[in-house]
Amino acid sequence: MKVNLDVDVHHLTRVEGHGNIRVRVKDGNIEEANWTVVETPRFFEVMLKGKHFSTAAALSSRICGICSIAHCLASLEATEHAFDITIPSIAAKLRLLGKHGETLQSHLLHLFFLAAPDFLNVPSVIPLAATSPEVVDLARRLKGLANRVCDIAAGRTTHPVSFCVGGVSSVPNRDRLLQLRDALERSLEDLATSVELVAGFSIPRFARETEFVSLKGESDYAFIGRTAVSSDGVERDVSDYRQMTNEYVVKHSTSKYCRLSRDSFAVGPLARFNNNHEHLHPAAAEVASRLGLEPVCHNPFMAHVARLVECVHATHQAIHLIEEIADTGASERAAADVEPRAGEGIGAVEAPRGILYHHYEYGANGKIVRANCVIPTTQNHANIQNDLTDLVAQSAETMMQDGEIELLGSMLVRAYDPCISCSVH
Repeated sequence: MKVNLDVDVHHLTRVEGHGNIRVRVKDGNIEEANWTVVETPRFFEVMLKGKHFSTAAALSSRICGICSIAHCLASLEATEHAFDITIPSIAAKLRLLGKHGETLQSHLLHLFFLAAPDFLNVPSVIPLAATSPEVVDLARRLKGLANRVCDIAAGRTTHPVSFCVGGVSSVPNRDRLLQLRDALERSLEDLATSVELVAGFSIPRFARETEFVSLKGESDYAFIGRTAVSSDGVERDVSDYRQMTNEYVVKHSTSKYCRLSRDSFAVGPLARFNNNHEHLHPAAAEVASRLGLEPVCHNPFMAHVARLVECVHATHQAIHLIEEIADTGASERAAADVEPRAGEGIGAVEAPRGILYHHYEYGANGKIVRANCVIPTTQNHANIQNDLTDLVAQSAETMMQDGEIELLGSMLVRAYDPCISCSVH
């Protein structure tokens, strides 16, 4: 018996932005299997044109309400690269602490509110408040603490106000820092409970070999850096980001696609794990082993596990950073002098969804002449498309029905946690 499938998901739920899944299989032949982005372009790079360096990061942070710290830091990195500024050590530590807070915010939001319903057999997180209130309480506690990390390190839960060109504008009070450290230490018990929850997820067995791109960790698990690396052996300074991304236009999507050594590549938590797993905190490495995540993993659904592994890593690293910052206190200068000049700068950070690039050209007056931003989800779209095509082919062979492939295809896209609205630059 030859399978026939007709799936039309319009629009996919539990993702940020609007995207459609269209699948048609007739007599076992795939006629269509498309992941389609239908968002209109946002032109945020044009909005940066003419802006003074002192306002660029604050504006950039508004590109995304989930990745606002990542956009702010990539913007600051680009400006500081253009002006040849080296920020003080305490500023670098506070920025990384804020980055860890954002990673926790985003990953926990995704795991509990966007992904978990698929594995707990409910249509959304709302029914869980009645059927599994302990899961909702767990999510609330962890997400609330992640918000608090950002509040203290960056001045606000979202859209940071204390990060500035040259460093940071203020250093948090020692007592607040140590109270935050204690709360993070207590949260490790909640993370252990989360591990047991995810261990019970029935993660689909699907794999398609692909290339993984991330920042390279020299001595740590990189979230901020100057070198991009791929699992296929490509390694470049982030200033060569165009050679790492190679954006191109496709007819069925308003977002560009990217490729490197193959037809597509993946960025994000699974890419970071595959490329930098040896730098994980031992407790995070233990969680990876407990949940069956081993490099190089080619199952995109295991990105959920990689997110939880990164939550454990980020929590331990945040505790360590807080202790170092508290020991230094206000004795160290928190910002370098800033002298604007004409030039170009590129910044790169690991947003929760993958490597994010900001590229600015400045005039001598300290205003942006030209800007370019390459978003993680833009880099993932081609890989989502290729995964979907293979998934449909495998599902057709196993005689799956419309409802089954609709759920599995939706879960596949959600595994990438796409930030679709940001990807249509």
